[in-house]
Amino acid sequence: MNRNLLLILGIIALTGCRSNKDLQLWYDSPAGIWEATLPLGNGRLGMMPNGHPSEENIVLNEITLWSGSEQDATNPTASEYLPQIRQLLLEGRNDLAQELMYEHFVCGGLGSGYGSGADIPFGCYQVLGNLHLDFAGTEYKEGSYQRSLNLRKALARTEFEDHSREYFTSFAHDVGIIRIKSKKKTHIVIHMDRPERFTTAVENERLVMRGTMTSGVEGVQGIPYVAKVAVRSKKGNVVFAGDSIVLDGMKKATLILSAATGYFSDDPEKHCDTLLQNALDKRYKRLRKDHIRAYRRLFDRVSLQLGPVNDLPDIPTDERLSASGTKDDPGLDALYYQYGRYLLISSTRPGQLPPNLQGLWANTVQTPWNGDYHLNINLQMSHWLAEPGNLAELHTPLIDFTRALVPSGATTARSFYGAEGWTAHVICNPWHFTAPGEYPSWGATNTGGAWLCQHLWTHYMYNPNEKYLKEVYPVMKGASEFFLSSMIREPSHGWLVTAPTTSPENAFYMPDGKTVVSVCMGSTMDNQLVRELFTNTSLAAVILGIDSVFCEQLQEAVQDLPPHRISPEGYLQEWLEDYRETDPHHRHVSHLYGLHPGVQITPSATPELARACEKTLERRGDGGTGWSRAWKINFWARLHNGERAYKLLKNLLSPESTYPNLFCAHPPFQIDGNFGGASGIGEMLLQSHEGFINLLPAIPGAWPGGFFQGMKVQGNAEISCWWKKSTVRKVVLNAPEGGTFTIAANGEQTTVTLSPGEKIRLRFPLKKKKAEQE
Repeated sequence: MNRNLLLILGIIALTGCRSNKDLQLWYDSPAGIWEATLPLGNGRLGMMPNGHPSEENIVLNEITLWSGSEQDATNPTASEYLPQIRQLLLEGRNDLAQELMYEHFVCGGLGSGYGSGADIPFGCYQVLGNLHLDFAGTEYKEGSYQRSLNLRKALARTEFEDHSREYFTSFAHDVGIIRIKSKKKTHIVIHMDRPERFTTAVENERLVMRGTMTSGVEGVQGIPYVAKVAVRSKKGNVVFAGDSIVLDGMKKATLILSAATGYFSDDPEKHCDTLLQNALDKRYKRLRKDHIRAYRRLFDRVSLQLGPVNDLPDIPTDERLSASGTKDDPGLDALYYQYGRYLLISSTRPGQLPPNLQGLWANTVQTPWNGDYHLNINLQMSHWLAEPGNLAELHTPLIDFTRALVPSGATTARSFYGAEGWTAHVICNPWHFTAPGEYPSWGATNTGGAWLCQHLWTHYMYNPNEKYLKEVYPVMKGASEFFLSSMIREPSHGWLVTAPTTSPENAFYMPDGKTVVSVCMGSTMDNQLVRELFTNTSLAAVILGIDSVFCEQLQEAVQDLPPHRISPEGYLQEWLEDYRETDPHHRHVSHLYGLHPGVQITPSATPELARACEKTLERRGDGGTGWSRAWKINFWARLHNGERAYKLLKNLLSPESTYPNLFCAHPPFQIDGNFGGASGIGEMLLQSHEGFINLLPAIPGAWPGGFFQGMKVQGNAEISCWWKKSTVRKVVLNAPEGGTFTIAANGEQTTVTLSPGEKIRLRFPLKKKKAEQE
């Protein structure tokens, strides 16, 4: 028999036939909590139905529905006291420096309101509203109920007895759709509300909810918003009265939801009406077909299978989640990866805001931590999946957001530090808040802008394009200028360091062993971020053939940055001095930024530092918040330890860290853990940050066979890989714009050069078969 045919048959035997539920979340009862409802979104508009038979509640969201407004957060006394704060740090009197910062080196105004900013200028991301569907006399028998979310089609369904509902937020027509079908005539009352600042009425055969968010500033109007619901039906009676729509004698009806705010639109009412009417002009089948086609253009780029699909447990997702703690479930792992991609596709799109701490979804007025943009890992973690997950265009909202921060960041740099360029600290919002937070213990870190610039560079590395690089270079240069003009030299070695700063949200004991402080100079994460920023900016300048003198300044400054330091106990130091941290198991592991997502530490290039990272992770432990566990998956994957990475994945996929609908639990819900966990799965299978394509660098024993198709590597190439018995058997590489790529697998390595549009197939072991090129 032909060898190729044998290989194909072997792969078929390994993977089995596709199951209808391999990419589906499903449950046998209605959602009892919000974190069990099923998230739908098209990058702007969100819905979360609870699937209750008689009292359906659908939570509504719109990505720009924020309270608050732009504010002047400068502090006139900050720059005046900065020299004194720095002098105290240079003298090792961090506690006194921190006290002075609490008095003088914080943002002007109320900052984030200590995470409760709904009614102040900082603002808060808020629920748009609740769409209530009350069904008279609707019941179901035990065993007849199912609700589900199909990731292949971005469709949710509720089914019981002779009744069904289908929901989606259209990627093609930008509206929400609810399709109701029943074999019996049904009486339905529809109304819409939210906790505050709204009115509802019936106008022109539409159910309408309007309101205006608070700006937090007296005399300044906040964002206006509007949501409208229309009904399409052929039989039965539709009555519009008061603040409700009543459907009577109905067997089939389609509800269409449209919403808009004044954040991007000058006329949200008109925008809302246009979208609604366009959808009303189309039949349901057309709306559904258009939606699925538009969605799948993104989702279908990547396929992943981590074991035989015919072995998938046929139990509800929440039960499957609980069972995975005692038995490996590779199918759940693959589902979780694709769920991460689904959530990213659903929570952002070009021209909109990036996903916030909860992505697109919120069910309250005061969302935890304002649902804001935390720049000391959370916003960045939410985008680790974008490039390797073949969703590069979903990186662009963050890139646009970063560029929009520059004017505010320049004001912050000048007013707080007397520095050039621009900077951002820890907390941020759509109003471009860049000042230090109200608590220096967490709000003093000033490398938020530097970390954002890493994403500008990463996007270029995956999609080399000089036109794009020329557009973002001024942003990178401005961030570099800030540090060049604001860093000081510490006294022991003359190194250039940030001051004042922190290692995000962590604290340490002063030499007396009793005094606890957070403020320091030159934290390890800061050093790594600045080193990476200077290096990437100078590389960009070289590529563009500009700024040679500035480029030399950056390269010289890199030589003066503090090196990584290993403690006598063998772990990587978090601070310039080997301070004893107050919490050895702290959720942040910021000093390992250079391992991931940075590229400064690798097992091959810096083995001693890699071992120090292992020691650090052992000290930190495998616990932590949901997103912290997710980050640790990525760390262990970069260390090529698949079993430890998989242990962290199982810790993440536990009821302690994951809600019934697979939302990540901080707790409460934070979506960065979903994206970070999915990124970690990708890192276990594929890495390209070292300048070559590394296949299965951290494959665990739980995934002995499987395949992925369509993942991306740096240099703008798509790669697919099939493996059996943890050994790569077949690889397909496609480079739309050509290029030279080195591929490593099974201890073998080969380099191939592709012309634009060329595809290459490799069989492993390489010595048995030459590459086939098309």
